[in-house]
Amino acid sequence: MFLNRSRQLLMARGIFFEQRAIPIKNYQHIDCLSTNINCQSNIIVRNFRNFGHGPRPQSRAMKWYLICLATGMIGVITNWKSIGKMLFPRVDAAEMLKERSNIVDENTTEEPKKKKKKQKVGFRDRKIIEYENRIRHYSTPDKVFRYFATLQVVINDTHEVFMTPDDFLRSITPGVKQPDGLGLDKYKRFDPKGIQNKLELELDENSIFYKLGSAGLITFSDYIFLLTVLSTSRRHFEIAFRMFDFNGDGDVDSDEFGKVATLIRQQTSIGTRHRDHSATGNTFKGVNSALTTYFFGPKMNEKLTIEKFLDFQEQLQKEILNLEFERRNPDANGNITETDFTELLLAYAGYHEKKKSKMLKRVKKSFKDNAKGINKEDYLKFFHFLNNINDVDTALTFYHIAGASIDQVTLKHVAKTVAHVDLSDHVIQVVYTIFDENMDGQLSNREFVAVMKNRVLRGLEKPKDTGFVKLLQSMAKCAKNSYTFDK
Repeated sequence: MFLNRSRQLLMARGIFFEQRAIPIKNYQHIDCLSTNINCQSNIIVRNFRNFGHGPRPQSRAMKWYLICLATGMIGVITNWKSIGKMLFPRVDAAEMLKERSNIVDENTTEEPKKKKKKQKVGFRDRKIIEYENRIRHYSTPDKVFRYFATLQVVINDTHEVFMTPDDFLRSITPGVKQPDGLGLDKYKRFDPKGIQNKLELELDENSIFYKLGSAGLITFSDYIFLLTVLSTSRRHFEIAFRMFDFNGDGDVDSDEFGKVATLIRQQTSIGTRHRDHSATGNTFKGVNSALTTYFFGPKMNEKLTIEKFLDFQEQLQKEILNLEFERRNPDANGNITETDFTELLLAYAGYHEKKKSKMLKRVKKSFKDNAKGINKEDYLKFFHFLNNINDVDTALTFYHIAGASIDQVTLKHVAKTVAHVDLSDHVIQVVYTIFDENMDGQLSNREFVAVMKNRVLRGLEKPKDTGFVKLLQSMAKCAKNSYTFDK
């Protein structure tokens, strides 16, 4: 009964046509019936257009209307001014001073109660940092300078690239990322004609960088000279001065100093890797005129004493240490955290990331509840102690040979006796937490001294190659000696 009722409903709507086995007598009637079926089918098709629910094609006018609408919306929300600055960067003094004043205002309005948490380094930034570390370690000084310099000065249609002191520090500090938009041969344009006052570089008036001339900026020749000064110990400079002191009075004139600088530069890894590149304009032109005036007077008739030059080296090291300390954003009391101090000590250690992370976790755990921080004075005292690391190494070796334990009291006594500096107990405690892996209160002097020597010279004395070339040279020399011996 249900099937019959359904069949009747379908037949009433013209959808279902019942087929019965009836005797057909009139073939003409069959043709008429088929014609009616076709007619009804055509009517159904006309009433149900787009039965598959497919997308209807848009007209060409509608397409152009949608394109114009989307283009207009994108054009309204796009910051064309910032895009123009990215494509055609230009730095004027007024803009730089305005940015710095805004930064100062923001820092003063912020509450200094809690220090901001460090942002985690993402995958992209981590890969960029690894690439930049390879540039620092393996590339030539010319490429390192072109990568980390940020200013291009245009004077009378001539272009010259300069570094700021912050750029110089970034070029020798592993793990510090170059600002976005800057890199190899990518600089900010700097117009000195637009400067009414001296360019603000957050330096003291008596900063050693102002003695280089160029308003505190660093040329390529200055870059090579500063790297040579930082990568050479005081003892080596004393020996070099005595070698070229033909008069025996302990002083050198400008010509003798040029020979001293050339000799020392050739002995460093920076000097051995440097090649003049006239295409890029990075050629070493010697010590600049402003610095020679500082050393030998305006008439170049004065002599440079070893004490004055070593004082220049000490001022340069202290200036860079101050920049490093300020980069860590001290709190309201002028202190950096124990973790920041640890990162500064291990910056040039060359440790694997896993071992370095283990040391940092140990320091965080030890000073989580009793963190005092480290002020700038204690920080500078410790690095003054490191400047005498060779003598400290000798003293610690004597203690080790004698069988005495190198505890915190011993290290403090060595610092007082050898370096004539009084280290704070808190700094010594942090140092022992870093290098005392088994926490037995004893210092592993071999590892400590090795890391501190790298820290003093900032890894600049390491060879700037992978060692493959030296391996080939050694193999060739060995083969040559074997061939000569066989003869």
